[in-house]
Amino acid sequence: MRTFLAIIFGTAAVACAASPDTYAAASPSLVAPAELVGGNAGNAAQVLAARRYASFWQSGDPALARAALAPGFMDRTLPPGRPQGIDGPLAASEAFHTAVPDLRCEIRQMIVSGDRVVSHLHFSGHFTGAFKGVQGKGQVVDFIATDIYRIADGRIAENWHLEDNLTFLQQIGLVPAG
Repeated sequence: MRTFLAIIFGTAAVACAASPDTYAAASPSLVAPAELVGGNAGNAAQVLAARRYASFWQSGDPALARAALAPGFMDRTLPPGRPQGIDGPLAASEAFHTAVPDLRCEIRQMIVSGDRVVSHLHFSGHFTGAFKGVQGKGQVVDFIATDIYRIADGRIAENWHLEDNLTFLQQIGLVPAG
């Protein structure tokens, strides 16, 4: 795995690994990565922006999204129907938290190199709310997502993301499990 990461991110970035506790101590209320690769004092702003964004997904707190995202934020993998800019994640989070009020977001691993951060996220909770006209019955929700952020001036300026939406939709009963 480290060889693969070295090819993609450069040997120097991979060699500079810091403990997730380094950043947890600075902001204990934010979601901390279980594994942090390439995080060091030189890119603390990138790590902080990514932690704020994961914490936004966990809490639904719009203030965290506004602190994490640049005013001109661009979603480079914008789903159909979602507004561009900060309004997109705000609307998506509201829909998710309505469906899964106990939503948890864990950062399984975070890889930092230069102005880029890759976050491998794990979402879990229970579908007790409503989503697209379907009322939840307490089904377990458990899926992953991977985000690639470009950080500028300490905030996420661009995001390329991939969520396991099929698993989510199957778990809540909107799509038959295959």
